[in-house]
Amino acid sequence: MARSVKHFLEVLDELSRLNISFISFRENVDTDSALGRAMVIIVAAIAELERSLIVERVRAGMRRAKLEGRQIGRARLDIDRRQVVLDRCSGMSLTVVARKHSISRASVCRLMKETCANSDPVSLACAGALAPQAHL
Repeated sequence: MARSVKHFLEVLDELSRLNISFISFRENVDTDSALGRAMVIIVAAIAELERSLIVERVRAGMRRAKLEGRQIGRARLDIDRRQVVLDRCSGMSLTVVARKHSISRASVCRLMKETCANSDPVSLACAGALAPQAHL
């Protein structure tokens, strides 16, 4: 219903202004009474605290793993990137290049874009080969 205690209280205030009662049957809480409203605020505060603690633990774990040299995220492709680009520039289709190197067609496209963004000799040679030809 809300991401923070502050937001939850704003929702409850808005409901009160509209003469709408928030009643939780599962927790047996009625926000019309002072005790019910206090219970909701306490539970919401504890939930927000728990969420904050989880975020802190995850960040600390990722920081520690990075310091230990462990890779965070997906492993990089272990392929000959230059050969993928050369195969594609030689006229092979995306599908054929992808199958030959056991990667996806999207990876072939991404490698081509990365290569063309760089200014190495392969990309300069491929730029002419892959550019659409102007018909006179």
